Amino acid sequence: MSTNLITIGTYGTLVAASLVLLFGRVLVDKTAPLKAFTIPEPVAGGLVVALMMLFAQQVAGVSVKFDTSIQTPLMLAFFATIGLSANLASLRAGGNIMIKFLFVVLGLLLMQNVIGISLAKLLGLENHLGLLAGSITLSGGHGTGAAWSKVFSEQFGIAGATELAMACATFGLVLGGLIGGPVAKILLKKVAAPGAEHNQDQAPSMFEEPQATRLITVNSFIESLALIVLSLAGGHMLAETLAGTMFELPTFVCVLFNGVLLRNVLSVLGWYEVFDREISVLGNVSLALFLAMALMSLRLWELANLALPMLLILVVQATAMAAYAIFVTFRVMGKNYDAVVLAAGHCGFGLGATPTAIANMQAVTHRFGPSHLAFIVVPMVGAFFIDIANAIVIKLFMALPIY
Repeated sequence: MSTNLITIGTYGTLVAASLVLLFGRVLVDKTAPLKAFTIPEPVAGGLVVALMMLFAQQVAGVSVKFDTSIQTPLMLAFFATIGLSANLASLRAGGNIMIKFLFVVLGLLLMQNVIGISLAKLLGLENHLGLLAGSITLSGGHGTGAAWSKVFSEQFGIAGATELAMACATFGLVLGGLIGGPVAKILLKKVAAPGAEHNQDQAPSMFEEPQATRLITVNSFIESLALIVLSLAGGHMLAETLAGTMFELPTFVCVLFNGVLLRNVLSVLGWYEVFDREISVLGNVSLALFLAMALMSLRLWELANLALPMLLILVVQATAMAAYAIFVTFRVMGKNYDAVVLAAGHCGFGLGATPTAIANMQAVTHRFGPSHLAFIVVPMVGAFFIDIANAIVIKLFMALPIY
């Protein structure tokens, strides 16, 4: 059956993403299971639209292609706002917990690669494919997957490595947004949900209360927008400078680092204090639109083309992620409400990406009360430290005799 392609431009895509967010809000509010399992609104709305696109492609032979050219800038803007919100005082506040959580994350990276390689050998696949279905695409996401798949293709002659990496990363993005809520629901039975009074003696982080009313002004809004643009420009320059060296990092990590540097240098010099309310608005808008675009533009029929053995590895990885969050992340991080929110966030970036982690945590804290600690620790570990740690872990595995 021939397929008719419908192309939707940038403005149409932006309208569609906005409608997906509104639809997701109504869907979660009116659907008891989605509310019970605290499924993020962009995930709920985006997946329904993706399923509609799958139906149209398979039944009617109609394929819709969205112009997602602004998706990457939105993602980078989100990471810039994470950096701009990270003052040294907040990082010190989460210091010991952040180090402990980083070791938990390292454990997951090792586990994902052991599972991927072991199952690849068991199923008779090339060892590199097991690594590709491990921390490279799951904890690393699309960017890390694209970078390493190019190496696998050019140096080891693995055909279709890039396509396979993108499919694995997409699978992880979907599952990361779906399992965080159910994992939190299981763990909440083990702790007392604190309610809205939790952490009332502390100021909430910018991503913790996305629905809160924030008073802003035109001038301060423009100033905040300028800081984000400076973070983007500086991050791109840093990424280009490091490209091809042993210190090469994904662009979003460089943007985040530049945001941290910009905020704290301006503060130390006494030149400017970042106005968190505007940064919060811009960050949450960027996050919501990015997730909506990422999920509504999923080409689910391409995931169906994953070879059955690779699909089996990914299903096992998703199950292992849920078990790790319940039995390791939750226990190591204190077996309290904050540990529940951290576990939900870990599911988000352990299988998908930091934006998914934030959405998972927002869905939980919106219903059961704030967790300031989780919103300090997860963005920095999930968006910055994990990529450095993952690069080291991947290179260690690549140095094994089996390769």
